[in-house]
Amino acid sequence: MSIGARAWTVAYVGVVAAFVAAVATYYHPEFGFTALIEFPLARHELEIPEVRNVPHYDHPDSGGYDGQFYAQLAVKPLLGDRTLDAALDTPPYRARRILVPWISYVAGLGRPAAILQAYALHAVVAWLLLAWLVTRWIPPTTGRGFVLASTAMLAHGPLMSVRYALPDLAAALLIAFGVLAVERRRPWRAAALVGAAGLARDTALSGVSLFAHGLRASPASWLRAAGCVLAAAVPLAVWFDYVRAIYRSTSFAGSDHFGAPLSGFWWKASGVWSGLARGGLSAPAIDDVAALVAFSTQAAWLVWLLARHRDASPWVLAGLGFLALAAVADPPVWEGSPGAYPRVFMPVMLAAHTTLARRPGLWWLVALSGLDVVPGIRLLA
Repeated sequence: MSIGARAWTVAYVGVVAAFVAAVATYYHPEFGFTALIEFPLARHELEIPEVRNVPHYDHPDSGGYDGQFYAQLAVKPLLGDRTLDAALDTPPYRARRILVPWISYVAGLGRPAAILQAYALHAVVAWLLLAWLVTRWIPPTTGRGFVLASTAMLAHGPLMSVRYALPDLAAALLIAFGVLAVERRRPWRAAALVGAAGLARDTALSGVSLFAHGLRASPASWLRAAGCVLAAAVPLAVWFDYVRAIYRSTSFAGSDHFGAPLSGFWWKASGVWSGLARGGLSAPAIDDVAALVAFSTQAAWLVWLLARHRDASPWVLAGLGFLALAAVADPPVWEGSPGAYPRVFMPVMLAAHTTLARRPGLWWLVALSGLDVVPGIRLLA
C-alpha cells in the first residue's frame, strides 16, 4: 500500500473513531446508552412496568420517537400483553418489525435493563459493521474512495438510525450482505438475508429485486429467482400470521402508506420549495434541500445506469427496488425535516455510492450524492 493510500485509509479510520466518540457522549453512568432510544418523559406512565421500573433516560422536552416502541417490544417479543398494547402507538404495525427486538432480547438474556442497553446500541453495531463492509465496494484508499465511503456512513439515513435506535440500519446492513451473497453466487444465502431484513423492517423486502441479477434466457434461472423471492418472503409471512392471530382485524394497521406514483415525492419537493420561499435558508430548510437533492441525484444516477448502460449489477437492482418503493410512498414517509425517507430508502444511497466508486470522474455527482451528510452530521453533533 502506498503512502497516499495508507493516509486515506487512516483518515477513514478517523471518521469511524469520530463516530464512536460522538456516540460515547450519549452515555450516562446511571442510564447507560438509553438516551439514544428517545423515551419521552410525558409517556413514562404508559411504559410497560418492566421498562418503567428499570433505569433508563426519559427525555423531558421530547415527544419521543419510534425507537421507544421497538425497545418495549424487545422486552416482550412474544406480544399479546395488554400493558404492551397500551404502550405502543400501533401494536400490530410495530410488531411486524420484530428481528431487532428479538436480537436485543437474546443479547440481554431476557433481563429488561440489559435488553434496553442492547437495543439502544444495536444500530451502533450495525453502523460499525456497515462501515467495514462498505469498504469492499468503496476502498477508502484514494480521495474519491474516502469521500464516497465517508459520506455514505455519515449520511442522514445511517446516523438517524443510530441517534434514535431505529431498525432501518440493521435492515440496510442485511441487504448489503445480501448483495455480497449474490455477487458471490450464493442466491439462497441472499434470500435468507433479505428475508431477515424483512423481519427487521417489512419494507426491506423491496430488496428482492436483487434476484433479477441471475435472470437468463433459461427457464431454470427464472425458477431460481422466483424461488429466492418466495424464500425471502416466508419469514415475514410466518411472523405476520402470528401477529394476525394476536391482533386479528387490526393486524394490517399502518399498511396504507402508499399512493399514486411520485405523489409523495412531489408533495415533498413542493413543500421544500414553499418553505424556501417563505423562510429562506434556515437550518431546517438547508437540511431539506440537501437531503432532497442528494436523494434525487442518487435516484437519477441508478436509473441512468440501468437505462443507458444496461447495468444490472446487484447494487443497482437493489437500489432500484427501493426506488420503486419510494415512488409510491405516501407523504407521511416524506414529512418532517428532512423526514424519514433517507433511512427508509437507505439502500438507494448505498447503491449510488458503491456504483459511483466504480467509475472515474463525475465529481459533481459525487458531491451532489453526498449532500445528505449535512443533515446527517447535525444529528450527532
